[in-house]
Amino acid sequence: TMENQTLNADVLILEGLKVSPESSLLIFVFLLLIYIFIMVSNLGLLVLITTERSLQQPMYLLFCNMSINDTFGATTIIPRLLSDLFHPIAERYIRYADCVLQAFCAHFNASASHTVLMIMAFDRYMAICNPLRYAAIMTNRMVGVLVAAAWAVAFLMVVILVGLSVRLSRCRRAVLHPFCDNASLFKLSCESVLANQVYGLGYTVVLLGSSLGSVALTYLRIAIVCLSRKNKSLNGRALQTCGSHLAAYVIMFVSGSVIIVLHRFPQLSDHRKLASILFHVVPPAMNALIYGLQIKAVRQKIVVMFTRNTQFAISILYLK
Repeated sequence: TMENQTLNADVLILEGLKVSPESSLLIFVFLLLIYIFIMVSNLGLLVLITTERSLQQPMYLLFCNMSINDTFGATTIIPRLLSDLFHPIAERYIRYADCVLQAFCAHFNASASHTVLMIMAFDRYMAICNPLRYAAIMTNRMVGVLVAAAWAVAFLMVVILVGLSVRLSRCRRAVLHPFCDNASLFKLSCESVLANQVYGLGYTVVLLGSSLGSVALTYLRIAIVCLSRKNKSLNGRALQTCGSHLAAYVIMFVSGSVIIVLHRFPQLSDHRKLASILFHVVPPAMNALIYGLQIKAVRQKIVVMFTRNTQFAISILYLK
Protein backbone atom coordinates (compact mmCIF):
# COMPACT_ATOMS: atom_id res chain seq x y z
CA THR A 1 0.00 0.00 0.00
CA MET A 2 1.06 3.66 -0.32
CA GLU A 3 1.35 3.99 3.48
CA ASN A 4 3.83 1.11 3.57
CA GLN A 5 5.74 2.54 0.61
CA THR A 6 6.19 5.90 2.27
CA LEU A 7 7.59 4.21 5.38
CA ASN A 8 9.91 1.89 3.45
CA ALA A 9 13.43 3.37 3.36
CA ASP A 10 14.26 1.32 0.25
CA VAL A 11 11.61 3.15 -1.78
CA LEU A 12 12.58 6.53 -3.23
CA ILE A 13 10.50 9.27 -4.80
CA LEU A 14 11.63 10.04 -8.37
CA GLU A 15 10.94 13.51 -9.71
CA GLY A 16 10.51 12.37 -13.32
CA LEU A 17 9.26 14.93 -15.83
CA LYS A 18 7.80 18.08 -14.28
CA VAL A 19 4.90 18.89 -16.62
CA SER A 20 1.36 20.19 -16.13
CA PRO A 21 -1.48 17.58 -16.23
CA GLU A 22 -2.82 19.28 -19.40
CA SER A 23 0.43 18.82 -21.34
CA SER A 24 1.29 15.34 -19.99
CA LEU A 25 -0.73 13.49 -22.67
CA LEU A 26 0.90 15.48 -25.49
CA ILE A 27 4.39 14.82 -24.08
CA PHE A 28 3.51 11.13 -23.58
CA VAL A 29 2.48 10.75 -27.25
CA PHE A 30 5.56 12.70 -28.45
CA LEU A 31 8.01 10.61 -26.36
CA LEU A 32 6.24 7.35 -27.29
CA LEU A 33 6.49 8.14 -31.02
CA ILE A 34 10.20 8.99 -30.65
CA TYR A 35 10.78 5.75 -28.71
CA ILE A 36 8.98 3.67 -31.37
CA PHE A 37 11.04 5.40 -34.08
CA ILE A 38 14.31 4.70 -32.20
CA MET A 39 13.43 1.03 -31.71
CA VAL A 40 12.15 0.39 -35.26
CA SER A 41 14.97 2.25 -37.03
CA ASN A 42 17.83 0.84 -34.93
CA LEU A 43 16.50 -2.73 -34.76
CA GLY A 44 15.70 -2.53 -38.51
CA LEU A 45 19.30 -1.53 -39.23
CA LEU A 46 20.50 -4.33 -36.95
CA VAL A 47 18.38 -6.98 -38.73
CA LEU A 48 19.40 -5.67 -42.16
CA ILE A 49 23.14 -5.83 -41.41
CA THR A 50 23.03 -9.24 -39.67
CA THR A 51 20.91 -10.90 -42.41
CA GLU A 52 22.64 -9.42 -45.49
CA ARG A 53 25.96 -11.18 -46.07
CA SER A 54 27.28 -8.31 -48.23
CA LEU A 55 26.98 -5.94 -45.24
CA GLN A 56 28.87 -8.20 -42.81
CA GLN A 57 32.02 -6.08 -42.95
CA PRO A 58 33.85 -4.38 -40.04
CA MET A 59 32.30 -0.94 -40.58
CA TYR A 60 28.74 -2.30 -40.63
CA LEU A 61 29.35 -4.66 -37.70
CA LEU A 62 30.41 -1.58 -35.72
CA PHE A 63 27.14 0.11 -36.75
CA CYS A 64 25.37 -2.87 -35.18
CA ASN A 65 27.05 -2.12 -31.86
CA MET A 66 25.93 1.51 -32.08
CA SER A 67 22.36 0.37 -32.77
CA ILE A 68 22.44 -2.04 -29.81
CA ASN A 69 23.78 0.71 -27.55
CA ASP A 70 21.20 3.23 -28.80
CA THR A 71 18.21 0.91 -28.21
CA PHE A 72 19.66 0.02 -24.78
CA GLY A 73 20.12 3.71 -23.84
CA ALA A 74 16.64 4.76 -24.96
CA THR A 75 15.04 1.76 -23.17
CA THR A 76 16.89 2.65 -19.95
CA ILE A 77 15.22 6.08 -19.77
CA ILE A 78 12.11 6.56 -21.95
CA PRO A 79 9.70 3.77 -20.76
CA ARG A 80 10.15 4.86 -17.11
CA LEU A 81 9.54 8.54 -18.04
CA LEU A 82 6.37 7.51 -19.89
CA SER A 83 4.97 5.49 -16.99
CA ASP A 84 5.72 8.30 -14.49
CA LEU A 85 3.82 10.88 -16.53
CA PHE A 86 0.51 9.43 -15.28
CA HIS A 87 1.45 9.76 -11.59
CA PRO A 88 1.75 12.95 -9.51
CA ILE A 89 5.37 13.69 -8.48
CA ALA A 90 4.66 12.72 -4.84
CA GLU A 91 3.61 9.22 -5.98
CA ARG A 92 6.44 8.41 -8.41
CA TYR A 93 8.00 5.62 -6.38
CA ILE A 94 11.11 3.68 -7.37
CA ARG A 95 12.95 0.98 -5.40
CA TYR A 96 16.54 1.87 -4.49
CA ALA A 97 17.84 -1.24 -6.33
CA ASP A 98 15.95 -0.20 -9.50
CA CYS A 99 17.35 3.34 -9.15
CA VAL A 100 20.91 1.96 -8.94
CA LEU A 101 20.28 -0.25 -11.99
CA GLN A 102 18.91 2.68 -14.01
CA ALA A 103 21.87 4.89 -13.01
CA PHE A 104 24.33 2.11 -13.98
CA CYS A 105 22.63 1.55 -17.36
CA ALA A 106 22.45 5.29 -18.15
CA HIS A 107 26.19 5.80 -17.53
CA PHE A 108 27.12 2.50 -19.21
CA ASN A 109 25.22 3.62 -22.33
CA ALA A 110 26.98 7.03 -22.35
CA SER A 111 30.44 5.47 -21.79
CA ALA A 112 29.93 2.78 -24.46
CA SER A 113 28.87 5.51 -26.93
CA HIS A 114 32.36 7.02 -26.58
CA THR A 115 34.34 3.76 -26.61
CA VAL A 116 32.46 2.28 -29.62
CA LEU A 117 32.77 5.54 -31.59
CA MET A 118 36.53 5.56 -30.84
CA ILE A 119 36.82 2.10 -32.43
CA MET A 120 34.75 3.29 -35.41
CA ALA A 121 37.23 6.16 -35.85
CA PHE A 122 40.12 3.66 -35.78
CA ASP A 123 38.31 1.53 -38.39
CA ARG A 124 37.95 4.55 -40.72
CA TYR A 125 41.62 5.44 -40.13
CA MET A 126 42.74 1.92 -41.14
CA ALA A 127 40.45 1.85 -44.20
CA ILE A 128 41.63 5.22 -45.56
CA CYS A 129 45.24 5.48 -44.38
CA ASN A 130 46.23 1.79 -44.71
CA PRO A 131 43.88 0.43 -47.43
CA LEU A 132 46.26 -2.39 -48.49
CA ARG A 133 46.59 -3.76 -44.95
CA TYR A 134 42.98 -3.05 -43.92
CA ALA A 135 41.48 -6.46 -44.84
CA ALA A 136 44.36 -8.31 -43.13
CA ILE A 137 44.15 -6.29 -39.89
CA MET A 138 40.42 -5.52 -39.54
CA THR A 139 39.12 -9.08 -39.69
CA ASN A 140 35.76 -9.92 -38.08
CA ARG A 141 37.70 -11.54 -35.22
CA MET A 142 39.71 -8.34 -34.68
CA VAL A 143 36.47 -6.31 -34.70
CA GLY A 144 35.06 -8.73 -32.11
CA VAL A 145 38.10 -8.21 -29.85
CA LEU A 146 37.96 -4.40 -30.19
CA VAL A 147 34.20 -4.28 -29.54
CA ALA A 148 34.55 -6.56 -26.47
CA ALA A 149 37.28 -4.24 -25.17
CA ALA A 150 35.09 -1.16 -25.78
CA TRP A 151 32.17 -2.63 -23.80
CA ALA A 152 34.47 -4.01 -21.07
CA VAL A 153 36.24 -0.66 -20.48
CA ALA A 154 32.90 1.17 -20.30
CA PHE A 155 31.51 -1.48 -17.92
CA LEU A 156 34.51 -1.36 -15.58
CA MET A 157 34.57 2.46 -15.40
CA VAL A 158 30.84 2.60 -14.56
CA VAL A 159 30.97 -0.25 -12.01
CA ILE A 160 33.50 1.80 -9.99
CA LEU A 161 31.52 5.05 -10.52
CA VAL A 162 28.20 3.62 -9.27
CA GLY A 163 29.88 1.34 -6.70
CA LEU A 164 31.31 4.39 -4.91
CA SER A 165 27.77 5.78 -4.56
CA VAL A 166 26.17 2.51 -3.42
CA ARG A 167 28.64 2.20 -0.49
CA LEU A 168 27.26 5.42 1.08
CA SER A 169 24.55 5.42 3.75
CA ARG A 170 21.33 7.26 2.80
CA CYS A 171 19.54 10.04 4.68
CA ARG A 172 17.30 11.35 1.89
CA ARG A 173 14.61 9.75 -0.27
CA ALA A 174 13.90 12.26 -3.03
CA VAL A 175 15.67 11.87 -6.40
CA LEU A 176 15.53 15.41 -7.84
CA HIS A 177 16.11 14.37 -11.44
CA PRO A 178 13.95 12.99 -14.31
CA PHE A 179 15.71 9.60 -13.90
CA CYS A 180 18.31 8.04 -11.62
CA ASP A 181 21.94 8.88 -12.40
CA ASN A 182 25.13 8.69 -10.36
CA ALA A 183 24.89 12.27 -9.03
CA SER A 184 21.32 11.70 -7.82
CA LEU A 185 22.47 8.50 -6.05
CA PHE A 186 25.27 10.10 -4.01
CA LYS A 187 23.10 13.15 -3.26
CA LEU A 188 20.88 10.79 -1.20
CA SER A 189 23.71 10.59 1.35
CA CYS A 190 24.71 12.98 4.15
CA GLU A 191 28.28 11.56 4.25
CA SER A 192 31.31 13.10 2.54
CA VAL A 193 31.09 12.47 -1.21
CA LEU A 194 34.61 13.75 -1.99
CA ALA A 195 35.75 10.33 -3.32
CA ASN A 196 32.71 10.24 -5.62
CA GLN A 197 33.41 13.72 -6.93
CA VAL A 198 37.13 13.06 -7.48
CA TYR A 199 36.50 9.76 -9.31
CA GLY A 200 33.58 11.32 -11.22
CA LEU A 201 35.84 14.13 -12.44
CA GLY A 202 38.60 11.67 -13.37
CA TYR A 203 36.08 9.41 -15.16
CA THR A 204 34.73 12.38 -17.18
CA VAL A 205 38.19 13.77 -18.05
CA VAL A 206 39.59 10.35 -19.08
CA LEU A 207 36.49 9.36 -21.09
CA LEU A 208 36.00 12.69 -22.89
CA GLY A 209 39.73 13.41 -23.22
CA SER A 210 40.63 10.03 -24.74
CA SER A 211 37.52 10.09 -26.93
CA LEU A 212 37.99 13.62 -28.29
CA GLY A 213 41.78 13.23 -28.54
CA SER A 214 41.70 9.94 -30.47
CA VAL A 215 38.90 11.03 -32.83
CA ALA A 216 40.54 14.43 -33.51
CA LEU A 217 43.96 12.84 -34.22
CA THR A 218 42.35 10.18 -36.43
CA TYR A 219 40.56 12.77 -38.55
CA LEU A 220 43.64 14.96 -38.75
CA ARG A 221 45.58 11.99 -40.16
CA ILE A 222 42.70 11.15 -42.56
CA ALA A 223 42.57 14.79 -43.74
CA ILE A 224 46.35 14.78 -44.43
CA VAL A 225 46.07 11.53 -46.44
CA CYS A 226 43.06 12.82 -48.45
CA LEU A 227 44.79 16.13 -49.21
CA SER A 228 47.97 14.37 -50.40
CA ARG A 229 45.96 11.95 -52.56
CA LYS A 230 44.67 13.34 -55.86
CA ASN A 231 42.06 10.60 -56.48
CA LYS A 232 38.75 12.48 -56.18
CA SER A 233 36.46 9.42 -56.27
CA LEU A 234 38.44 7.70 -53.47
CA ASN A 235 38.38 10.88 -51.40
CA GLY A 236 34.64 11.26 -52.01
CA ARG A 237 33.93 7.73 -50.75
CA ALA A 238 36.18 8.30 -47.74
CA LEU A 239 34.45 11.57 -46.85
CA GLN A 240 31.00 9.97 -47.13
CA THR A 241 31.71 7.19 -44.60
CA CYS A 242 33.71 9.56 -42.38
CA GLY A 243 30.92 12.15 -42.53
CA SER A 244 28.45 9.67 -41.04
CA HIS A 245 30.77 8.77 -38.18
CA LEU A 246 31.74 12.39 -37.53
CA ALA A 247 28.08 13.54 -37.49
CA ALA A 248 27.19 10.81 -34.96
CA TYR A 249 30.21 11.69 -32.83
CA VAL A 250 29.53 15.47 -32.83
CA ILE A 251 25.84 14.95 -31.88
CA MET A 252 26.78 12.60 -29.03
CA PHE A 253 29.73 14.71 -27.79
CA VAL A 254 27.81 18.02 -27.84
CA SER A 255 24.77 16.42 -26.11
CA GLY A 256 27.03 15.07 -23.33
CA SER A 257 29.15 18.22 -22.99
CA VAL A 258 26.07 20.44 -22.54
CA ILE A 259 25.08 18.37 -19.46
CA ILE A 260 28.60 18.66 -17.98
CA VAL A 261 28.70 22.45 -18.51
CA LEU A 262 25.19 22.93 -17.05
CA HIS A 263 26.25 20.94 -13.93
CA ARG A 264 28.46 23.93 -13.04
CA PHE A 265 25.40 26.23 -12.88
CA PRO A 266 22.93 25.07 -10.18
CA GLN A 267 20.49 27.83 -11.16
CA LEU A 268 20.12 26.14 -14.59
CA SER A 269 19.11 22.77 -13.11
CA ASP A 270 15.90 22.58 -15.22
CA HIS A 271 17.94 23.09 -18.41
CA ARG A 272 20.38 20.37 -17.27
CA LYS A 273 17.50 17.95 -16.61
CA LEU A 274 16.11 18.56 -20.11
CA ALA A 275 19.60 18.16 -21.65
CA SER A 276 20.11 14.84 -19.82
CA ILE A 277 16.84 13.49 -21.30
CA LEU A 278 17.77 14.73 -24.78
CA PHE A 279 21.12 12.87 -24.51
CA HIS A 280 19.17 9.59 -24.40
CA VAL A 281 16.70 10.66 -27.11
CA VAL A 282 18.47 12.73 -29.81
CA PRO A 283 21.60 10.61 -30.60
CA PRO A 284 19.68 7.27 -30.74
CA ALA A 285 17.05 8.84 -33.04
CA MET A 286 19.65 10.50 -35.29
CA ASN A 287 22.22 7.68 -35.54
CA ALA A 288 19.99 5.23 -37.44
CA LEU A 289 19.05 8.01 -39.87
CA ILE A 290 22.69 9.06 -40.33
CA TYR A 291 23.95 5.51 -40.92
CA GLY A 292 20.87 4.12 -42.64
CA LEU A 293 20.38 6.90 -45.16
CA GLN A 294 23.84 8.39 -45.74
CA ILE A 295 25.63 5.15 -46.56
CA LYS A 296 24.90 3.99 -50.08
CA ALA A 297 25.16 0.23 -49.41
CA VAL A 298 22.62 0.39 -46.57
CA ARG A 299 20.34 2.75 -48.54
CA GLN A 300 20.33 0.42 -51.54
CA LYS A 301 19.46 -2.60 -49.38
CA ILE A 302 16.52 -0.69 -47.82
CA VAL A 303 15.21 0.21 -51.31
CA VAL A 304 15.63 -3.41 -52.53
CA MET A 305 13.83 -4.81 -49.47
CA PHE A 306 11.03 -2.23 -49.79
CA THR A 307 10.46 -2.88 -53.52
CA ARG A 308 10.64 -6.66 -52.96
CA ASN A 309 8.01 -6.47 -50.21
CA THR A 310 5.83 -4.10 -52.27
CA GLN A 311 5.95 -6.46 -55.27
CA PHE A 312 5.11 -9.39 -53.00
CA ALA A 313 2.10 -7.50 -51.55
CA ILE A 314 0.88 -6.53 -55.06
CA SER A 315 1.19 -10.14 -56.31
CA ILE A 316 -0.91 -11.37 -53.34
CA LEU A 317 -3.58 -8.74 -54.10
CA TYR A 318 -3.72 -9.86 -57.76
CA LEU A 319 -3.97 -13.52 -56.70
CA LYS A 320 -7.01 -12.62 -54.63
